[in-house]
Amino acid sequence: MSQLLPPLGAVLPEALLAVSAIVLILIGALRGEGAASFVTGLAIAVLVAAGILVLVAPATELVAFRGSLVIDRYGHFMKALALLGAAVTLIMSVDWQQKEKQLKFEYAVLVVLSTLGMMMLISAGDLIALYLGLELMSLSLYVVAAINRDSVRSTEAGLKYFVLGSLASGMMLYGASLIYGFTGSVNFASIAAAAKEPTIGLVFGIVFLLAGLCFKISAVPFHMWTPDVYEGAPTPVTAFFATAPKVAAMAVFVRVVMEAFPHVTHQWQQIVAFVSIASMVLGAFAAIGQRNIKRLLAYSSIGHMGFALVGLAAGTQQGVRGVLVYMAIYVAMTLGTFAFVLTMRRKGRAVESIDELAGLGSRNPLMALMLAALMFSLAGIPPLAGFLAKYYVFLAAIQAGYYGLAVIGVLASVVGAYYYLRIVKIMYFDEPADAFDPMPAELKTVLALSGLFTIFYFVYPAPLIEAAGAAARSLF
Repeated sequence: MSQLLPPLGAVLPEALLAVSAIVLILIGALRGEGAASFVTGLAIAVLVAAGILVLVAPATELVAFRGSLVIDRYGHFMKALALLGAAVTLIMSVDWQQKEKQLKFEYAVLVVLSTLGMMMLISAGDLIALYLGLELMSLSLYVVAAINRDSVRSTEAGLKYFVLGSLASGMMLYGASLIYGFTGSVNFASIAAAAKEPTIGLVFGIVFLLAGLCFKISAVPFHMWTPDVYEGAPTPVTAFFATAPKVAAMAVFVRVVMEAFPHVTHQWQQIVAFVSIASMVLGAFAAIGQRNIKRLLAYSSIGHMGFALVGLAAGTQQGVRGVLVYMAIYVAMTLGTFAFVLTMRRKGRAVESIDELAGLGSRNPLMALMLAALMFSLAGIPPLAGFLAKYYVFLAAIQAGYYGLAVIGVLASVVGAYYYLRIVKIMYFDEPADAFDPMPAELKTVLALSGLFTIFYFVYPAPLIEAAGAAARSLF
């Protein structure tokens, strides 16, 4: 009976988000037009409260709902990251909603529902829970991409994401059905016990399942939606796409291959290594010609997912630790960068061209310094946080004997550094453009915290590494 009905404390963060989403919908419906700011404020408070519940949860491992959900330290780590990404992007949305007159209470509710899907996805212990979590997350994201109904670009972004996302979900379901057919179970632990030897049907199932998950982390060759959706969706929504859903999808990617297929490691390692190389190379070369900063960050995120997968390709505990550290640092860098992109406004109008940054170094030296630090960190230049993130995943690959993968990763980092450094060059060496509108306090705070974390992370990296190490151990 305890397997079916877990102690409420184990799923308290998820229960809080589910109940809160219903309450927020009722408040929005009853209060009408003026409810947006109030609902957004409550949604932020709920996400923060859920984050606190995750952080104070006991470290013991618990299997709930007959193995559908696994509550462990790995899940706590990734849930905390996803909730951080969701809460901060909602905070960054407050000023945007006012300026763009996008005061829709549904926006905050959809973010909460999507985050609930992510929490379920991260803790998924079988293929059914995985699919339910993924669809709850994705359906909310499709709507939130097209939340600006007056914008053709936003509507197009939502439609493209929906059509391609449906295709990916279908592929994943087909893979899950093959895995069930060849192992006789949907539970990860039971699949691991049954899949001692790789059969052709099981390998096909793994390929289709991982293809669906690769779409969610926008890894090559399932990346085609990313640049258009990033560019077309409202900027706070793009910031959300680039952080929390990536964390959740990467979390379940790692959990599936490590818990369900530990005996067919060689088969999935080949898939992960190929996807990793393709993502790093495309992310490095395709971004070079981009002039729109949101499209550039889309290709940047494709590259960064490739770097994170280097750690997973190693198939070791050190590799998983590297992935966790990489995702934590990636979220911090991305939130800071998008806080800056949201401040790119002149005379109340948002601008997105990289050339608009010209002369920022002389007009606003502190803001330019923070963005330069983030760009150097994204490029992986020592001793910034981004360099240490790459160091951990490359080290894991080398220890596992994947020398070629690590070398390709380093070369892709060198190529990718070009377009990050070009932004720094435009800020400091081009003829100054007009000044941006004043920066709202919440965006200043996010940019400052992200920049300072990036610059000073090397001084005391131990807490994050220890937390990631403990989370990785719980998977093995």
